Amino acid sequence: MQFPYSLLCRTELIRQMNFLGSSNIPFFFLVDFEGRHGYMIECSDLNKDYIRFELSTGHWSKGSNSHNRSLDIKWEIAPVDFETYQTKFDFVMDNIRRGNSYLLNLTQPTFVDTNLNLKDIYELSVSKYKLWVKDSFTVFSPETFVKIEEGKISTYPMKGTIDASVTNAEEMILNDLKEQAEHATIVDLLRNDLSKVAEKVEVKKYRYIDRVYTHRNELLQTSSEIIGQLPENYCSHLGDIIFSMLPAGSISGAPKCKTIEIIREVEKYERGFYTGIFGQFDGRNLDSAVMIRYIEQKGEHVIFKSGGGITSFSDCLKEYREMLAKVYVPIY
Repeated sequence: MQFPYSLLCRTELIRQMNFLGSSNIPFFFLVDFEGRHGYMIECSDLNKDYIRFELSTGHWSKGSNSHNRSLDIKWEIAPVDFETYQTKFDFVMDNIRRGNSYLLNLTQPTFVDTNLNLKDIYELSVSKYKLWVKDSFTVFSPETFVKIEEGKISTYPMKGTIDASVTNAEEMILNDLKEQAEHATIVDLLRNDLSKVAEKVEVKKYRYIDRVYTHRNELLQTSSEIIGQLPENYCSHLGDIIFSMLPAGSISGAPKCKTIEIIREVEKYERGFYTGIFGQFDGRNLDSAVMIRYIEQKGEHVIFKSGGGITSFSDCLKEYREMLAKVYVPIY
């Protein structure tokens, strides 16, 4: 059967989100990286044969989670070679030196040879946020875009990754100057984004450690919590609120507009839904994720897209290794 939902443009997505929010009608939404296109579907119309998801708060459709811990996972990767990555890295660093950007999230595709299909990965993965879209892609994201709960809006930027098995890993990542600068930049950017739509914006927690488990190891990632107060009629303006903050700062960079221009030029592919957002409004509250840890199906090929933030402190080899460290499945 043909995919039953129509792709909508930005204007229509905002209009429908505002209308459904003002009517307190639960809906699911899925938006591409640059906020140009996406899907807006009333929850009563969702068909789990085509779309399944899990959120950090509440569920519409929950995966089986019947993990086979003895599963023999085939996972062989074919990333871009280091020389190709270095050329792109050098292009980004040149733009940083010229003042065109001071933080840019550089991503690249990695081909994966695996015995798992997209639905297997969705069902077996353990993650804060999960999404499966039939014959298209699956996501197991640890990163919140925004949450809205009883009029409070919050976001949790996640920047900085290290293998937990490294000696003194937690101390290393917290004291790393590059990671400190990258995280501070993203927190400042997202604090400004929230200030466009909310009052009393503040950083509640700064640079705490999250643990992410994979099929091969454990990762440490640093996050922060930023929160603000929305106006009383926020449900009538959900579309305006969400789209005013796109693309998500953590997977674009700063300043946003110029940095996105550089991303288009250096990455040489359309991100599409990768690093976009998805989520659900339950009639009063909203939860959403940034679509990182993203695997798509292209014909016979399975492609994992990953990357990391580049600043003036970045080292090319370390950034390349971080990009590859993120090519995993959280099955354990």
